[in-house]
Amino acid sequence: MNISVFDLFKIGIGPSSSHTVGPMYAAKQFLFNCMEQFPLTKIYSVKIELFGSLALTGKGHGSDTAILLGLEGEEPASVEPEQIPNRLKRIRKNRTLCLMNEHKIYFEEEKSFIFKYEDLLPHHSNGMRFTVFDDDSTKLREENFYSVGGGFILNTKEIQNDNEDFGAQIPFPFRTCEELFEHCTKTGMTCRELMWINEQTWRSESDIWEGLLEIWGVMQECTQRGMSSTETHLPGGLNVRRRAPELYKELVDNPETSPAEMMDWVSLFAMAVNEENAAGGRIVTAPTNGGGGVIPAVMHYCHRFRSEFNEDEIITFLLTAAAIGILFKEGASISAAEVGCQGEIGVACSMAAGGLAAVMGCTTSQIANAAEIGMEHNLGLTCDPVGGLVQIPCIERNAMGAIKAINAARLAKRGDGNHIISLDKVINTMHKTGKDMMHIYKETSLGGLAVNIPEC
Repeated sequence: MNISVFDLFKIGIGPSSSHTVGPMYAAKQFLFNCMEQFPLTKIYSVKIELFGSLALTGKGHGSDTAILLGLEGEEPASVEPEQIPNRLKRIRKNRTLCLMNEHKIYFEEEKSFIFKYEDLLPHHSNGMRFTVFDDDSTKLREENFYSVGGGFILNTKEIQNDNEDFGAQIPFPFRTCEELFEHCTKTGMTCRELMWINEQTWRSESDIWEGLLEIWGVMQECTQRGMSSTETHLPGGLNVRRRAPELYKELVDNPETSPAEMMDWVSLFAMAVNEENAAGGRIVTAPTNGGGGVIPAVMHYCHRFRSEFNEDEIITFLLTAAAIGILFKEGASISAAEVGCQGEIGVACSMAAGGLAAVMGCTTSQIANAAEIGMEHNLGLTCDPVGGLVQIPCIERNAMGAIKAINAARLAKRGDGNHIISLDKVINTMHKTGKDMMHIYKETSLGGLAVNIPEC
């Protein structure tokens, strides 16, 4: 699979890339596929079935909401979060869906939306099935989709052939860090330079530059919204208090000069992003929503505490982080439903460590060392969201991941790049650990903290 930096960093909405962003894309793609066979006006009814992790935590992650909006033609990058409650109210009150904003059908959610908690589709825990019928109840089309992490979606054919390359061939393909190093050694290029050339397969240089700065801009806006929110609690029923606004005020009103203040700011940035994510706000998958606060927090650390974090360094950070993310996407997974939270916070931490190391002037070996340290100390991290919501322990976990990433980059900077355990070995270990991890610890809310909190 040829992966672009803009595949890993997608502008979307919370609270989950695999459970919200991916299903919204899948619903709309399904209708596009239908339109290749027959006009939408032939559709009389639709049935949606969610399987595995999507069924178990779909309500808490907004999967049902995302799919309804996707069927109405919305996309994560452009849908207005503020308008979603009214859209849902209209759908449920009138019992109608307007497919692709063109064709209205009767839709009774209680009968047409089915959560199959005990069943799995064959290829991934995040499976969903769409079926449409005509007015004689004849099946017009049925298709399975899988949300495989970070907003990526694959249908059955694509997931069966996921190891094959589709589309344009990039100049410097790589699946492993060893292959990436080989390209860098032969050409004398950095990771950033190599990624820049690969990106030109799909976009012009000006589009790449502007697109990456837009990604950073959305990250900044999300962080600012989280720090300045006037809402006191997050939605979902757990009554989780928003802490970022109070922490921000405390840091501004009572500044310290101790080194620990930097940790407070980094934690604030990460928590602000993920509180916005939990509230369904605009966010960048980095590379997922659940771990989407780590990279923005480390970039804000650069912006606030480094002497210079100009546009060129922003580009360097994001392209280098994306190179690390591609290694995990190709060699393991970025889906918590597949490998636990090591695939979300762990990968984000590793990517952030690599990106920070690059802007600190580290060598390619030191960057790989930083990324390796970032993941090594997240191995085995489970995904056990309380109440199926991306709140506890997810919000604080982003703060911890960001702090680890900074430490990993600084440790690597003070080394010579040589390390006994390679990044490829850590990625392989992460993949095997995910396979060995019990199903209940993979975004199901059936184990861990999700079932061991005290009764209120």
